[in-house]
Amino acid sequence: MASREQQHTKKVPLFPFLSLLCFASIFLLLSLSRKTSSPSPSLSHSHYRTFQTRTPDSTPCDYSDGSWIHIPDPKPARYDATCKEIFKGWNCISNNKSNGFDLTTWRWMPRTCDLPPFDPLAFLHKFRDTNIGFVGDSLNRNMFVSLFCTLKRVSSEVKKWRPAGADRGFTFLRYNLTIAYHRTNLLARYGRWSANANGGALESLGYREGFRVDIDVPEGTWAEAPAFHDILIFNTGHWWWAPSKFDPVKSPMLFFEKGEPIIPPIPPHVGLDMVLKHMVLFVEKRLQPGAIKFFRTQSPRHFEGGDWDQGGSCQRLQPLLPEQVEEIFSLKNNGTNVEARLVNEHLYKALKGSGFHILDITRLSEFRADAHPSTSGGKKHDDCMHWCLPGITDTWNDLLIEHLNNIKFRD
Repeated sequence: MASREQQHTKKVPLFPFLSLLCFASIFLLLSLSRKTSSPSPSLSHSHYRTFQTRTPDSTPCDYSDGSWIHIPDPKPARYDATCKEIFKGWNCISNNKSNGFDLTTWRWMPRTCDLPPFDPLAFLHKFRDTNIGFVGDSLNRNMFVSLFCTLKRVSSEVKKWRPAGADRGFTFLRYNLTIAYHRTNLLARYGRWSANANGGALESLGYREGFRVDIDVPEGTWAEAPAFHDILIFNTGHWWWAPSKFDPVKSPMLFFEKGEPIIPPIPPHVGLDMVLKHMVLFVEKRLQPGAIKFFRTQSPRHFEGGDWDQGGSCQRLQPLLPEQVEEIFSLKNNGTNVEARLVNEHLYKALKGSGFHILDITRLSEFRADAHPSTSGGKKHDDCMHWCLPGITDTWNDLLIEHLNNIKFRD
């Protein structure tokens, strides 16, 4: 008995010692783990705040180089078909387009980096007291509506108004953040032109009617925008290749500078170069200090079998393969949708050396022949130009806001 008690008294001190040693080891491991990881009290906000548009080796990410990945079990859509700002023809879910819901299950994956869906609440906090303007044709409205619907889902206190001549605009009152859309087809002012009975330079060349385009005068819908907005996103292009509107014989574009016609008359692609040159200078002279300006590249169309007025359609339900993209958009093929890459050549030339950031959405959008309203848009012809909402312009906004974060909050 005495022997057992003696053995027992020898073992008792060992247990608390082992327990203490075990506890110390666990504490040490946890400490090391905290040093090597990056926890945050708000993971999603921290992720969007620290994400860089650079790869691990510090080289800039090429967001145009990637592929669309189908996510079979995606997170809930950032907004749905009930957003009232969605133009009826773009609401593919309400219009019962067969793949309307499926459009939210595709994610663009750049090859060398990541492009996460932006966090709308974090965006509202970061960009409070900011005015954001979209200036351009209906494709920029497509993008504007996508951003509005995303933000409206997390902040419903909204004032509707038309700042600085905008076609439409909204202020998210809790954050004093305003987004607006300024409609303009050519950026420059234009309108109908008819021959003067007293004659003139154009009349002497046989012109009787057409459209006057003042290459050095911005359209009034956005002339005040550079002085009002802190962030601007421009686009133009679709109307420059629109023979149904600007028929080269019946209603040609006639370009004016300093109020006088340009003689000899110039073709539209030269006029585009001149307009871009003047509008870039106009914006840069009037933009408020510290403002950020983007020019969005051309949104591709996906008409197959002819143009919109020639029975062209877009019936695909899956993204295109790389070889199919080249077949449809290659400049060598001179196909129906060649305007996207043609316009971009003019944009890159005009923006070189300017203070504009380029928002390149063309390549990632070329794959998405499945994402247009098509016959569900309610038009007499397939709409293979605009995009379904929710849809691909959500990804455009992910890219825009990733660039904004990198510009405004870079270390």
